[in-house]
Order: sequence, then structure tokens, then C-alpha cells
Amino acid sequence: MLKVVSVLGVIGMAAGFLGLLHIQAVFSPSVLVVASQATALALFLWARFTFGRRSFHAAANPTEGGLVTRGPYRYIRHPIYTSICVFAWAGIVAHWSSEACLLGVWVVVSALARIFAEEKLVSLRYPDYADYSEKTWRMIPYVF
Repeated sequence: MLKVVSVLGVIGMAAGFLGLLHIQAVFSPSVLVVASQATALALFLWARFTFGRRSFHAAANPTEGGLVTRGPYRYIRHPIYTSICVFAWAGIVAHWSSEACLLGVWVVVSALARIFAEEKLVSLRYPDYADYSEKTWRMIPYVF
């Protein structure tokens, strides 16, 4: 069931983001939006390179190689999902509408579904995940 939830989370994030693209609520010439999205992209790339050659699976599937706790994972457990949410919400704020806001909430809820499913699966695979999760934040340091 957790793998199904994780797949639905990925599909939900993608659908929400595509919806934002469709209503043109992602990109903006605003310096603040561009800076926020560039920072989100940098976090995404840093996390992806830190994660290494491990592939991304639509269904959360903890891979061999141990728990990654360096790079951005030293501070937050889900930097890739964080970057997706920040990137989307930067555009939403610039193109504020109820439709954009609902799509943004959909992206975040989908990311959270994926996060909670993934955390359970990773904790089953790596017993040291419990200790790691006590020392790091899920998405936003000092907040969540």
C-alpha cells in the first residue's frame, strides 16, 4: 500500500505542476521569483548529485548503498520534494489566483503523501533512519 501511495504522490505532484504550467502560473520575470526558483533548482541539483547514481523510482523503493546523510540531506530529509514545492509556490505567489493556489496545495499534499510513505519504507530498510530523522527536518529547517 505504501508503494501505491508513493506512486500517487509522484503522479499528484506532476499533475499539479502540469496544471500550473497550463494556467501559466509557474514562471515570472520577477527577480524574486527567478531567485527563488533558481535556489530551488540549485537545491534539487545538489540533492540529486549527492544522492548519486541511484535511480529515481515512481514507487518509493529504498535502494542499496546505505542511508544518504550528507549534502543537503544533512539538514533536510527531502530536499528534492522541498525544491519542487518551493519552485511551484514561487510561481504561484507571482500569479496569485484561487486555481493556482489549489494546484499548489495539490502539489504539497502529493509531496507529503510521498514523503510519509517513503519515510516508512526507508525506516523499514534502514534501522538507523530513526536516529537520522531525529536530527534533521523533513522539508524546512526549524519549521517542518
